[in-house]
Amino acid sequence: MAEHIGSGVDASPDCEAIIRRLPEVSATTEQTTARIPEQGVPYAEVDDLKECDGLIIGSPGYFGNMAAPLKYFFDQTSHYWLSGELIGKPAGVFTSTSSLHGGQESVLLSMMLPLLHHGMLISGIPYSEPSLNQTSTGATPYGASHMAGQQGKPLSKDEISACQALGKRIATLSTQLRNL
Repeated sequence: MAEHIGSGVDASPDCEAIIRRLPEVSATTEQTTARIPEQGVPYAEVDDLKECDGLIIGSPGYFGNMAAPLKYFFDQTSHYWLSGELIGKPAGVFTSTSSLHGGQESVLLSMMLPLLHHGMLISGIPYSEPSLNQTSTGATPYGASHMAGQQGKPLSKDEISACQALGKRIATLSTQLRNL
């Protein structure tokens, strides 16, 4: 999903998607993962937030809520809340769940809460995006979503379209706000 959202961001001539991921969180709260992953996408760092012009975050859904690593990440951002560093930046959210009724919209809403507290400008996907009216899998006006099923089904055509639309939307808002 992140790659398709990134392609939507990259479709804007003034924007570049930078994809990051988060390490697992230990139940004992000690660092169990190397600071730099051995392969794949680099880990996000809290300071990445001040560097971005727009932010799109995603998480698998766990019991209708964001995953622990994302919650842990945002729990470390109080200094940005105090300084107002993120106020006015556009943001969007995306998720994947194992069932259509796996809490997609509540997961998306849970991810919006820290963004709202930071004063970010939340944007979803408007119904002018055809995939929202055609989908029988994922995609919501709250943000992009995927119904993976128990076997981890690939993204549907409508889910890919919604991902790209979310990326384009946040990129467009970011460019417009930067040019004010």
